[in-house]
Amino acid sequence: MESRSLILAIDQGTTGTTAMVVDDSGTVISRGYREVSCRYPRPGWIEQDAEHLWEQSLAAVADALGPIPRERILTIGITNQRETTILWDAGSSRPVAPAIVWQCRRTADLCDDLRARGLEPEIMRRTGLVVDPYFSATKVRWLLNSDAELADRARRGAVRFGTVDSWLIWKLSGGAAHRTDYSNASRTMLYNIYELTWDPFLLEQLGIPAAILPEVQPSASFFAYTSRIVLPDGSELPAGIPIHGVAGDQQAALFGQACFEPGMVKCTWGTGAFLLMNTGTEPVRSRTGLLTTLACGRDGSLVYALEGSVFVAGAAVQWLRDQLGLIRQASEIEDLARQVPDSEGVYLVPAFTGLGAPYWRPEARGAILGLTRGTGRAHIARAALESIAYQTRDVVDAMSTDANRPARELRIDGGAAANDLLAQFQADLLGIPVLRPRVTETTALGAAYLAGLAAGVWQSTDELARRWQLERRFEPEMPPDRRSALYEGWRKAVARILS
Repeated sequence: MESRSLILAIDQGTTGTTAMVVDDSGTVISRGYREVSCRYPRPGWIEQDAEHLWEQSLAAVADALGPIPRERILTIGITNQRETTILWDAGSSRPVAPAIVWQCRRTADLCDDLRARGLEPEIMRRTGLVVDPYFSATKVRWLLNSDAELADRARRGAVRFGTVDSWLIWKLSGGAAHRTDYSNASRTMLYNIYELTWDPFLLEQLGIPAAILPEVQPSASFFAYTSRIVLPDGSELPAGIPIHGVAGDQQAALFGQACFEPGMVKCTWGTGAFLLMNTGTEPVRSRTGLLTTLACGRDGSLVYALEGSVFVAGAAVQWLRDQLGLIRQASEIEDLARQVPDSEGVYLVPAFTGLGAPYWRPEARGAILGLTRGTGRAHIARAALESIAYQTRDVVDAMSTDANRPARELRIDGGAAANDLLAQFQADLLGIPVLRPRVTETTALGAAYLAGLAAGVWQSTDELARRWQLERRFEPEMPPDRRSALYEGWRKAVARILS
């Protein structure tokens, strides 16, 4: 007899939307995927069309559901690109401005102003975040500054703000629910992660009306029921399906990787690289340039995490493909890089949108250093892959310092986790095992797990931890002196672009 307990997970990311159907054993039974596009109106500006995100999400859902009877879908989980900022009309449910993507640097001047006013220490104390264009707060302020009529409508409560999760909840519920979860709220630079409330002081300082903000609740809880929605293939997503799990993509990946114990670390290699360390119920304030953030702990309860965000990881490979034409497909990079035994001293520092953790230098720009007459395509390809591992080590070292405990292993996921050369180099560079699970789409899986827990499909995270399966373990093989020399070369390369 077929179980009704199927979970639909929607993972709306920066470059695409994945929809996944998971059964009550935790097995992925179907997937759908649709790319999404970005616009680059000026250097450093990145934006998207929120309606396009919604439409492509529905198309991915239709692909994933296929012939599956809709009555078998017990619940829905949502995970999303974080910090990306959307404003929409509360009446028409139409976006009132482009969605400003998390990578966008257009609000650098607003961040400079906050620092000049001496607000950064207070912002860090309340939110666990540094002042940076990465986060949603200055994006909202920029949008309101750009349109006086929009600012007035926001003050009157006619406009809604949300990260992508809130936008999808609103659209799926037919405008009935304006909600987010703790993990996404903690990335706005407006939410007090210690008092668990939108911070009145920060709202006042940034001039953001409280009326536009979503209600915040635990990641594993009831958010809304779906309204009846016609999918692009003509089929329907029926009304009344509960949305039970919501988390920002990196917190969802931490959960999907079964990192339920303090000290466990995961790294997602996607457009950027995002590392989270579970630090338990007590927050750890970083001294090394990391972020303190909210995550999902045992049984979906609230825990804290240290996070390091690298702005460019897989995007460096895309750059080699799209701008330099060194490869035709991203999947070709490993074979090209393997044509040489090492990069011969070439370092690529991919600061295309500044440097994130632990440096936080939005003005930094990328560089390729160590070029000689003998440098070829393969050396540059290898240096691009190695740049992902170097930036990952920057963050792992900082985490170990802040948490006062060394990382014992690193669990990886995301598109680049399939690259054996990168995974092995990462293990060599860190000197600890790197573990790749059988299911590397752990972001969507984490959303499914959260929804399933809240809906009663699973009773505890102990069940989920037992379902995590190792696909391959990469053990360090590099001699320590070689490891130290390579990393010292990376540090010198970064220092060159920051000087």
